[in-house]
Amino acid sequence: MSSSPSSSVVAARKAIADQLADIRKDAGLSGAELSALCDWHPAKTSRIQSGKSAPSEADIRTWCTACGADDRIPDLIAASRAAESMYQEWRRRNSSGMKLAQEKAIGDYKHTRLFRIYVSNVLPGFFQTAEYATALMQSITDFQGTPNDVAAAVPARLARAQLMYTGAHRFAVLIEEGVLRTRIGSPADMAAQLRHLITLMSLPCVAIGIIPAGCPRTVWPLEAFYLFDDQRVAVETLTAKVTVLQPREITDYIRAFAGLAEMAVYGPRARALVAAAAASLE
Repeated sequence: MSSSPSSSVVAARKAIADQLADIRKDAGLSGAELSALCDWHPAKTSRIQSGKSAPSEADIRTWCTACGADDRIPDLIAASRAAESMYQEWRRRNSSGMKLAQEKAIGDYKHTRLFRIYVSNVLPGFFQTAEYATALMQSITDFQGTPNDVAAAVPARLARAQLMYTGAHRFAVLIEEGVLRTRIGSPADMAAQLRHLITLMSLPCVAIGIIPAGCPRTVWPLEAFYLFDDQRVAVETLTAKVTVLQPREITDYIRAFAGLAEMAVYGPRARALVAAAAASLE
């Protein structure tokens, strides 16, 4: 697994490494003895125990069997898979196309009551028109070199919008003004997307704030992140989606969202910024 910018991922990996080290010690084996039993170089044992290398599922099985701790295998493999899911490389996530990932996302979202979303690059999937989503997902597919199933993936992404009309979901969304001026697709498609955004502002479950480009910053521009209630945060980087579960990190994102919200404008002032961006395209 690749290194992650989130300490949640690091902590999850370290917990697995510590458990494997304890299993070795409980078996009365030195690192060299375990390495011999596993038929691999002692440096590998050292890397796994220190958390520098994430063990594969086969490594976990071999390690536990060598220590006479086969009963620990299921739990450790489950923990390893959970840690891996915290850091999902986009190329790996989209290795068979985008449609399946989009369908899984809406399944995860259904259980969230309050979405707090901050975007500094593109509009959230909930708000995207078909044309905007098509242009965006096509550019992502081209960049990543993953299978092109954009035509099938777009309807799956647009299905997220249903959450704004069903259930007791609420959406607090903060958008950097630059996102409104970043053209995705043709000028006509982008103008239509912005008009759609204005329409969404009237929904009772949606609160949209625009952070003006020239406003004094108390919180610097960040990578896009999605807060799901107070339970987890999804941070979107160029190469991966990082899931943050550490309570102290979640608190930091809540604080950052609150600070960003104070800089945003709402209501008529927000609509005016969106309308101006749309008018510039026509």
